[in-house]
Parts: sequence; C-alpha cells; structure tokens
Amino acid sequence: MAKKLETINPATGKVIATYDNMDTDEIIQKVKNSRLALEQWKKLDNSERALYMHSLARIMRKNKEVYARLITEETGKPIKQSIAEIEKCEWVSDYYAERAESFLRDELIPTEFRKSFISFEPLGVVVAIMPWNFPFWQVIRFAVPTLTVGNVGILKHSSKCPSSALKIEQAFTDAGFPENVFQAVIGDYKAGELLVQSEIDAVSLNGSLRAGKKIGEFASKNLKKFVLILEGNDPFVVLEDADLNYTVDMAIQSRLLNTGQSSISAKRFIVVREVAEKFLKLFVENIKEEVVGDPMDPMTTVGPLIRESHRQVLSNHVDDAKAKGGEILTGGNVINREGYFYEPTVISNVNHQMDILREGVSGPVAPIIIVSNEEEAIKEANNSEFGLGASIWTNNIERGIHLARQIQSGMVSVNEIVKTDPRFPFGGIKHSGTGRELYKYGIREFVNIKSIVIKDIESKLLVE
Repeated sequence: MAKKLETINPATGKVIATYDNMDTDEIIQKVKNSRLALEQWKKLDNSERALYMHSLARIMRKNKEVYARLITEETGKPIKQSIAEIEKCEWVSDYYAERAESFLRDELIPTEFRKSFISFEPLGVVVAIMPWNFPFWQVIRFAVPTLTVGNVGILKHSSKCPSSALKIEQAFTDAGFPENVFQAVIGDYKAGELLVQSEIDAVSLNGSLRAGKKIGEFASKNLKKFVLILEGNDPFVVLEDADLNYTVDMAIQSRLLNTGQSSISAKRFIVVREVAEKFLKLFVENIKEEVVGDPMDPMTTVGPLIRESHRQVLSNHVDDAKAKGGEILTGGNVINREGYFYEPTVISNVNHQMDILREGVSGPVAPIIIVSNEEEAIKEANNSEFGLGASIWTNNIERGIHLARQIQSGMVSVNEIVKTDPRFPFGGIKHSGTGRELYKYGIREFVNIKSIVIKDIESKLLVE
C-alpha cells in the first residue's frame, strides 16, 4: 500500500493532516476529464475567459486571510509574507484578465497576400509540477496565463503542501470555472512522472535541477512542450558607490525572504573591498535585529525551515564552511526549540571549495565574497552553473545598466531585489531552466503559434 502524504507544521514538527496518494487509475481519469473539459473551454473567446480570471481574483481577495494562514501552517512562512503572496495572486489574475485580448490578438503581417497573420491558439492539457515554497503564487502565476489562452490545467503540487493544492482547486471551482478546467492530483514524485508520460500536451515545472532534468527527459520522449523554472544561485553585487544603509536593508530582505528558501533570493553577496568592512558591520548589526519565532505572529520575520532534513543540510553546509576557513560573524547554530529553526547567519572568507558556494544555500545563511573591483565582481557573479536572477547595487544608474548587460541570468535588478512580477518575463538560463513565465511571453509559451496566409485567387482568374 502506498505511503500516505503527511502535512507537517514546520514551526512545531507535528503532523496536521494526512492524505492518500491517488492511484494510477484516478490520475489517468483526471487526464481524461481534462481532455473533455478542453473541448468547450478552448471555444470561448479570450474576453469570456478573462471574466473567469477576474472572478478568481475576487475569490483570492475574499479568502486572503484563510489562504495565508494555510500557507504559514504548511510551510512555516511568516504570516505577513503569506498575505503578500495571496495579494500577488489577486494581481496576476486581474493583470491577465485585463490584457488577455491584447496579448493574444492576431498579429497582422504585411505581405503580398490578401491577408497574413499569426494566431495564438491553445496547446491543450498542460500539467504543472510545483514546489512548496510559494504554494499559491507559483501555481496561480502558471495557471492564469495558461488557462486564459484556452488550455486546461492539472496541478501536481509538492507532497509537502497537499492542503494548498486542494484549496487552490476549490478556488477555481468557487470562481465559477467549468468542471475539470483546473484539477489537482495528490501524490508524490511518481504521480508527476505518470502525468508527464500520459496523454497530456505540455508540462511546466518549478523545482530542482534534478527534477527538471528528469521531467524534461520524460516530456522530450514524446516531443511535449515544457517550461522549466529551476534553481538559482543569485549574486548580490555591491559596488563601492552603493548607498550602504539601503543596500544592507535590501540584502537582508532578499536573503531572508521565506526564511531564505526561495530560488530568487540573494545567495552570494559579492562586495567590493573598498566598502566591505562597513557593509559587513551593518549587515551583521541589522540581521541580529530580525525576529525569529512563531510564523503566525505578525512581528516574526524569520520562520522555520520546511523540514528537519532541510535544516540538517543547511547545518552541514555551515559546518563545511567553518572547516574550510569560513568565519562566522553571527549565528551558525540550530535553535533549540520546537520546530525546524536556524539562526540567521553571516559567513565571511568563503571560497569555492565550500559547499555553501558550490551547491548554493537554502536557508537564513549569507556567504560574503570580497572582490577588488567591478571586473572581479562580474566575473564572480557569472561563476556559477545557474543563471536565474541577480542584482547590482550602485548610485550610478548608467554603470548599473552597463554591468547588468554583462550578468549571465534571466533577470537583473539594479538597486532592487529580484522579484517575480507579471509585468516582466521570468525564467533562467544555463542550469536555471528554459522558457519563461509571466508577461506576454509567458502567456505564449503554451500556444500553437500558427501562421495563416490567405491568397486572393480572384485576381489570378481575371488575368487568365
């Protein structure tokens, strides 16, 4: 008998719910139901589907507090951040509802023919395999553009947040979506693999490099379209002319977002030597002011890690750094209390022999790399197999733009932390993935970009 899925509250370590894994027959039936729902859903006008997206936004607003508390209970995310996550779900739903027609309007091409245009048409049944760390936002930012164009969706969420998966499915029902246009499958990684190999048309995955390679392999066997949003090892580059008070504040926000468990949080702090001492002093002073505690408390800024196994990996990375010459400036220890808490930590004197740089860090730990100048800073920033996001901190905007063009990543912010935003495409290069989410490029990932050419044959007949 398949092992049950357990939802564990990371702040207490206690099981709060259990779920059965769906069996093969149940999953295949979900796919069949999606295929049937597709036939009617894709026939609606874009403007009609947009009304459903506005309705979804209203459901998000209505249930914001309920959804936020569920996120915090399942993932340990501080409640203020959970509320902000649901607000982004509202935003992206309204954003695409308001722009569906313009993003998907036929694109006219001037030619010698009577009429030539490009049509954006749905691919069909699209599977989403999503992680636990932004359990609502990452699903909604996939689902809204994908469904707006006329596709239908099946969610295989992380086994760490099945309650969120079912609540999201219910949100689509409550918003009035036709039956089976959006469904959730409850199961472990095997359920995701089964879905990708079933009669679906495309797949979107947010997750680890290992998972991305596996899902990409399964999808490629039958030439199914896929989008992979994978890991990041984002550099945070501090130049000598940066406003250090502001920069340090943003550095801490970026590193500690979701207790440091975000693919786009700053993971490597690259600081020019001229300001390194002052930056480190401010960083350590300010990070000590962060409030570690019950994530349901609005005053808490740092919650627990998602599981004990994740905390152990983080602890091993810190121990490895210490053994190889890293200097712990603050933190560096497991917190002895109920739940999976770890001290906010700053480590200097790091090098590429350390796991904390080679593998990246997931948790409230900030490694500091000191370089001589901007040339070294950019070289160090690009010294990674990943390329998801990056940020540059300088008071010279033109300098920031010039250096941003040299960074090897899918997104670069100057004097701002990296965030996902429906107004900009999001995705990575190198081992951070392929394809894009959000903006008009995201909505066009799961479409048939069809060229249509009409020749006027009457003119030919007249000549003859």
